[in-house]
Amino acid sequence: MATGTEPPATEPHPRRGGVRAGTRAAIAAPHLRTDRWWLAPAGTVAGLLAFIVYSTWRAFADADYYAAPYVSPFYSPCLAERCEPMRAGPNWEIFGSWWGISPAIIILIFPLGFRLTCYYYRKAYYRGFWASPPACAVAEPHQKYTGETRFPLVLQNIHRYFFYAAIVVAGILTYDTVLAFRDEHYAWGHMGLGTLVFLVNIVLIWAYTISCHSCRHIVGGKLKHFSKHPVRYRMWQWAGRLNARHMQLAWASLVTVALADFYVYLVASGAFDDPRFF
Repeated sequence: MATGTEPPATEPHPRRGGVRAGTRAAIAAPHLRTDRWWLAPAGTVAGLLAFIVYSTWRAFADADYYAAPYVSPFYSPCLAERCEPMRAGPNWEIFGSWWGISPAIIILIFPLGFRLTCYYYRKAYYRGFWASPPACAVAEPHQKYTGETRFPLVLQNIHRYFFYAAIVVAGILTYDTVLAFRDEHYAWGHMGLGTLVFLVNIVLIWAYTISCHSCRHIVGGKLKHFSKHPVRYRMWQWAGRLNARHMQLAWASLVTVALADFYVYLVASGAFDDPRFF
């Protein structure tokens, strides 16, 4: 019985693949959405491009990343010998004098690798930059789909290992936040506006990290009976609640980590004096 969607018998099958293949319904319109579906991928491109440009500038600047007691999260821990000395700070001179470029390049690969392989970010930049697909119910322009089965996208499977590195980085940034309760002379018991910025940033960093899908699987995966593992079940529930806000936490933590770096840059460059609350 004819359904009304078959192409005419005299019309040859389209040569294009994907949703334009001859075996698919013959709908002439590219899609049937009437809303401004392009706003979401366009916003994603704008937001991620802004962060890429800013973080690239700051990573290669190799300056104005430490103003006691604050250290930029882009440069922590500082693993090169040429780093600015930070009293009781994360100065680990693993890379000797032979390292001639910005020390931020050493450490940024881990948090950036975690975000690049993150399930949400993969969806976001696949849609925004590659139009794969551009939006729900909007056909992608590519003729074939190989998913993440080929190089380089097959490397997305190492996300869980970047998660372990992200836990270590979050722990170091927590230490930096504790050190932010000092003044410029390293005396304890003080709090400035920068301390508040660091506190908000580390809370969102931890929330984003723990809300990761890999974390949820590590906490509660491979359990056949939750009743026999009440602690892990409760942790799995907590991770699940955060996971429901993974997208919001991804963007919020991206903004605050850039804001924390920019705040340190303003103070270190002398453009801004850190206000003290006590």
